[in-house]
Amino acid sequence: MNGLRRGLGIWETAALSIAIMAPTAAMALNGSLAASIAGTAVPLSFLGALVTIALVSYSFIEFSRQYAHAGSVYAFNGMALGARFGFLSGWALLFTYVAFTGASMAEVGAFFQTFLGLLGVQVPWIIPAVVAGALIWWLAFREIRLSTRVTMVFEGISILLILVLAAVILGRGGAHGLSLQPFSVGKAGFSAVALASVFAFLSFAGFEGAATLGEETSNPKRSIPRAIASAVFFTGAFYLVISYTQSEGFGLTGAGVKAFASSTAPLGDLARTYIGATMAAVIMFGATISAFSSALGTASAGSRILFALGRDGFISPSLGKAHPKHASPYVALAAVMVIAFVCNIVLISQIGTNVFGWLGTIGVLSLLLVYLVTQVSAIKLFSSIGRWKGLQFAIPIVAIVLLAYTLWANVYPVPAAPFNYFPYVVLVWIVIGLIVVFASPSLTRTIGEQFTKEKF
Repeated sequence: MNGLRRGLGIWETAALSIAIMAPTAAMALNGSLAASIAGTAVPLSFLGALVTIALVSYSFIEFSRQYAHAGSVYAFNGMALGARFGFLSGWALLFTYVAFTGASMAEVGAFFQTFLGLLGVQVPWIIPAVVAGALIWWLAFREIRLSTRVTMVFEGISILLILVLAAVILGRGGAHGLSLQPFSVGKAGFSAVALASVFAFLSFAGFEGAATLGEETSNPKRSIPRAIASAVFFTGAFYLVISYTQSEGFGLTGAGVKAFASSTAPLGDLARTYIGATMAAVIMFGATISAFSSALGTASAGSRILFALGRDGFISPSLGKAHPKHASPYVALAAVMVIAFVCNIVLISQIGTNVFGWLGTIGVLSLLLVYLVTQVSAIKLFSSIGRWKGLQFAIPIVAIVLLAYTLWANVYPVPAAPFNYFPYVVLVWIVIGLIVVFASPSLTRTIGEQFTKEKF
């Protein structure tokens, strides 16, 4: 027995994916980051990301109907392409979740700093980030049902607050009247929209998180596919509405775009402009708890990836241990949280939003590679077992093209520093993974044996 405990339902499973995506926290900052590159075309970058993620999610949904495993792509791609690809996929996804945990901790610090600033209190962002990290560690250490329910309540409340703000802004016609201009390429150009889409992808990143609960969900082959699909389309609709609201709320003039792009708390700024300072404070508190939910979700998912790797022989068998009472992968969780803390402390001299943007971008680049490999795996596996026929193969093929273009747009033209260094950070991580699998034939053999004998 692996120590993990079944019992989660579809809504609790979907809550993990939604928590990792953190819709409120995503729209509390990512729109501004996209606006700094795409100008007025922020909603268009989110629309492109939604289409791409919807296509990408099809393969994850199909894999989840076939297999239920805590390692997610570690098992999916391992079954399709072999043990080495399985390990490298899990390795890359682990990097993503660890980076996201550190990023979301910094985001909690930045948002709570803004919230307190609205109340006239000044604190460094690192203090709430560290406090949040400690609480995240404690909650993730407990039974997973507690984490998923906490995130579901937190995110639900904050989303309702954002929708109220959107209704007010759109009801007033935004800054200068509503139009469809935000869905056109505009002056920035198509390449800028594609580059900005990395922040839109950051908003969707983690939709596949529910798959890491494959060994803890009742009837996982039915619940997890539905959880993934509902999470993608619910958050996608939310992102389109809110990114459009933000663009119209700041205005489509040069001054409006500049204000949007330079805002470190666009939802708070809009709330203060259209409703008042009290609503701005409430919105920023909602964004804070949403970022907290995201960090809790990525820590939970990342620890399960590392748990699955450790269980199959990576580094130490202790990584594959579950707590006897709470059934949580507590040793793997400790490793994830320590790295997240170190990342925040090392970058303490930066502002919290920079730490979030940097770590988040690194995580997305690694995640895009995982998504690409998973599409190839799906094509290979489902063609070999006769599950897919005809036009079904077009879905992952189109997804591959869109993912590849997004990756290319993030390396050429070469972006400004420090974003030009981030692809190399990911490359170094992948090279380390390659060294591990080729220098440890016994690990590869053990992983292959596990995939052969386990019934997912």
